[in-house]
Amino acid sequence: MTPTPSLWIRNETRPDEQRTPVVPEDARRLVEAGVAVTVEDSAQRVFALSEYVAAGCATAEPGSWVDAPADQVVVGLKELPDEPDALRHRHVFFGHAFKAQPGGRALLDRFARGGGQLLDLEYLTNDAGRRLTAFGYWAGYAGAALGVLQARGGLSAPLASLELAELEAALARGSGTPSALVIGARGRCGRGAQAALKQAGITPTTWDRAETLVLDRPAILGHDLLVNAVYTATATTPFLTPAALAGLHRLSTVVDVTCDAGSPQSVLPIYDEVTTWTAPVARRHGIDLIAIDNLPSLLPREASTGFSADLTPLLTNLDSPEWRRAADLFAAKVAA
Repeated sequence: MTPTPSLWIRNETRPDEQRTPVVPEDARRLVEAGVAVTVEDSAQRVFALSEYVAAGCATAEPGSWVDAPADQVVVGLKELPDEPDALRHRHVFFGHAFKAQPGGRALLDRFARGGGQLLDLEYLTNDAGRRLTAFGYWAGYAGAALGVLQARGGLSAPLASLELAELEAALARGSGTPSALVIGARGRCGRGAQAALKQAGITPTTWDRAETLVLDRPAILGHDLLVNAVYTATATTPFLTPAALAGLHRLSTVVDVTCDAGSPQSVLPIYDEVTTWTAPVARRHGIDLIAIDNLPSLLPREASTGFSADLTPLLTNLDSPEWRRAADLFAAKVAA
């Protein structure tokens, strides 16, 4: 019989991260299924700790996962703090360490030193290789929305999380209809981008895999706004390069939702560092670039609710084929 896991939902340490991998109602479902759930307190999480208490969860101080019993599975979203140097628990989060990203090797070495394990949410897939958990829709929505606001006159910084109705109103009342191209339009991220553009009164050009097999780069450069929603695990022809942006073109704003900054597999090798909530727009090669790696936190309640619905059923059995594939990939990356 597969043992029931004990889950420890950690506090996110990034100041602008208000999402959670498991919302209170789904935590209740886990508890009712016999899963022990501990939730760290958080000053910024969009859901109050009292909601988790009402769902039957235990509570803990922020960051106390480092001293949690070894059998606890630590569940989060974004990066871990720099300490401890050796990681001994099983961790579930987006590690951004498997595609030679900056800092990736150092993170894997921390797991190797402590004997822990990273079950990376980005690589939690079904038998066909399709991702099972993703913030794609709301990442695409938020990214396209920011791109429109920038193209229409510029974003106000720093950014702050919003209610969906607030962002919809900002898109609807703006003026100007920049021509937009969404690449990766058929995926969750691409569909979210199209929804935001529709709210802004923009009908975008939509490309997917077929349109990128033979790349028409002049067509990309002929739009005002590019939203890249392509997720790739292998190297491919870049959509834009510094050389391509050196000539005359119409393109003024690029939103890279996938944010593979510095990765050799990036389809937009025109930048090496992501942008931030404090400075959401960077000027690169004559265009305005938005590459924020936690875009869905702009809409933390909607994003968390959708993601939690996907993840929760999988958390009752961490010995399933899906999790075993993630574990095997981790082992291969550590050994590489």
